[in-house]
Amino acid sequence: MANIEAILSRMTLEEKIGQLMQYNASVFLDTSAEITGPMAQFGLSEADLGRLGSVLNFASADEMKQMQDMHLAKDPNKIPMLFMMDVIHGYRTIYPIPLGLSCSFDPELAKNCSRMAAREAGASGVQVTFTPMVDYARDPRWGRVMECCGEDPMLSGDLGAAQVEGFQGDNLKKPENLAACVKHFAGYGGAEAGRDYNLVERSERELREYFLPAYKACIDAGVELLMPSFNSLNGIPSVANPWLMQKILKEEWNYQGLVISDYNALGELLVHGIAADEKQAAKLAFENGCDIEMCSSTYLHHLKELVEEGAVSEEQIDAAVGRVLELKDRMGLFEDPYHGADQQKAESLYLCPEHRRIAREAAEQSAVLLKNNGLLPLDEKLNRLAVIGPFAREQGIIGSWSCCGRDEDSVSVAQGIRDLLPDAKITVAPGCGCRWDDRDTSGFAEAVEAAKNAQAVILCLGEPQSYSGEGNCRTDIRLPGMQLELARAVIEANPNTAVVLFHGRPLDIHELDEIAPAILSMWFPGSEGGSAAANLLFGRANPCGKLAMTFPRSVGQCPIYYNHPNTGRPHWTAEARQQHYASDYIDCGTLPLYSFGHGLSYSEFSYSDMEVSAPVMTAEEPIQVSVSLRNRSSRPGKEVVQLYMRDPVASVVRPVQQLIGYQKIAFGPNEEKQVRFTVTEEMLRFWNFEGQHVSEPGTIELMIGYADHFCTRATVELK
Repeated sequence: MANIEAILSRMTLEEKIGQLMQYNASVFLDTSAEITGPMAQFGLSEADLGRLGSVLNFASADEMKQMQDMHLAKDPNKIPMLFMMDVIHGYRTIYPIPLGLSCSFDPELAKNCSRMAAREAGASGVQVTFTPMVDYARDPRWGRVMECCGEDPMLSGDLGAAQVEGFQGDNLKKPENLAACVKHFAGYGGAEAGRDYNLVERSERELREYFLPAYKACIDAGVELLMPSFNSLNGIPSVANPWLMQKILKEEWNYQGLVISDYNALGELLVHGIAADEKQAAKLAFENGCDIEMCSSTYLHHLKELVEEGAVSEEQIDAAVGRVLELKDRMGLFEDPYHGADQQKAESLYLCPEHRRIAREAAEQSAVLLKNNGLLPLDEKLNRLAVIGPFAREQGIIGSWSCCGRDEDSVSVAQGIRDLLPDAKITVAPGCGCRWDDRDTSGFAEAVEAAKNAQAVILCLGEPQSYSGEGNCRTDIRLPGMQLELARAVIEANPNTAVVLFHGRPLDIHELDEIAPAILSMWFPGSEGGSAAANLLFGRANPCGKLAMTFPRSVGQCPIYYNHPNTGRPHWTAEARQQHYASDYIDCGTLPLYSFGHGLSYSEFSYSDMEVSAPVMTAEEPIQVSVSLRNRSSRPGKEVVQLYMRDPVASVVRPVQQLIGYQKIAFGPNEEKQVRFTVTEEMLRFWNFEGQHVSEPGTIELMIGYADHFCTRATVELK
């Protein structure tokens, strides 16, 4: 254990401020590691390199060690730097994008994937990862939906907490464990018009009900760092927002961990118009609890001056630096500044059979079978298959924010099918029919010919991975290019066509849905995506994913989400429809194409006999909800049993449905099980108009199924 007080006592003010600064590895080395955002002229001196507290974006364990040695040689206090990286959904072995993985409804799977990523990243020199991202999102136009956990606050919190536990493990001193940083606090996913970095204007009640719970779940799980969001929240950028950073985070939640800004977020306070100059930006951010400034230099150039003027006390500086040093101590960096980094070990882990197995399992569990008229699973005895579409041979299916993952290491659909069925005759049209991003139809003829000569067609469509992720927002979320036209031609030539979708957001596929016999959503599945797709298409794996985010019928419905409030004239009442004055669209309707929680299986599950243990519940006396669930098929499978509630009469308008529990259950052939949930009063609470988290007496409706489709219902009185 390091003596933090002793270290602080011998540090100069300049040295302390250096601990609160973070820059790219390029300030030490000429690195090819990817960086994001504007690269400012930092104004660093040689002496500053010996005072820096942390670095991000570097290429290897060897590079990390070189930088650590360069720094320690210059630092009179011999305080090691922290090395940070965006390890979002894998380091070198890539598993599905977070939105895809969320469709597994499986926190344990998310935890296992995070453990795998931590092993690779830790051996490669990474000590802190900027994940989980638990921004609540409702608008698929926003590019960063691929990085979030969907549109339900409870599911997002469960998956975020699981990632924290997976990355951090039981002891941060272990080389295979990383410190996690939850982001982006808060409301980033509510950006107006689905446009990245845009303003967020939300009522306090809505923020507390939907946007804040997942961050709190990650804090309760012990997350070490927190990152404020870029956006302005109700008129004030998050990093300088006292309501958010002081009242909620520090006072109400008693958060004691580190706060680190996003990339150049302090510099952007000037652009927002909330600070007149860098000095004011530094003061605003620091007094609202931002400990570490990432990739801008307002602290470096102005904190000392602010201390000398009395605007900031040195005791406040010591508290922030103390939090940095304490994390380094918990990670054992004063004993081992490399934290066990070992490039040879790292390379033995990259894409090893066990890690590929985990990635493949995650891709299989995350895929969602949106539609199936009986075509799937395909018979493995088929010996004439055509694989068509711009994603037939495509290896660029790992998705945005894939850290050190490489497209060339991933398995394409065509390769996955060849590996599964080595004796089958598989035709891949030379041009795959079309590209995804142009209007060229010259490849249609050969694609149609291949389809005609096949017993079945696998049609691989989607959006390129560069169309989603940070800064990649879209107003048109339909399939780009001529893909829909290709689908029409191929399906007309051979109705036995299964569509496999690759995408980073919910898409508007209503026209494809009208003609395709089967649609399998793979999201961006990672390194083993093609192998997972093959296993799913041919029944080696049974789809069990459920949508964590709604698919609209039209982009004009966006934002669209399952847990919306009622209106005084809901579209489903006969009276409103007859009078024409309903909350509806005259050209589309309000119902989505596919709801949150939707997902088909090759097994046939039936629900019956929903029961509650008592007709009345209180805060002291929870109830048990049970339902019989049977697999009526000869195929083993998994089902995500989802429990929803509705509070039909309350002091504020409540959502028409709200997920309060889920269980992922494995079934053997023709097996029947009783599934039980415990419902407590706390699960029924909401934020009222006075800002209180309460439940209110009255009738509560309980439903099992998925959003907009419930198999069975019951009621209970809350006293």
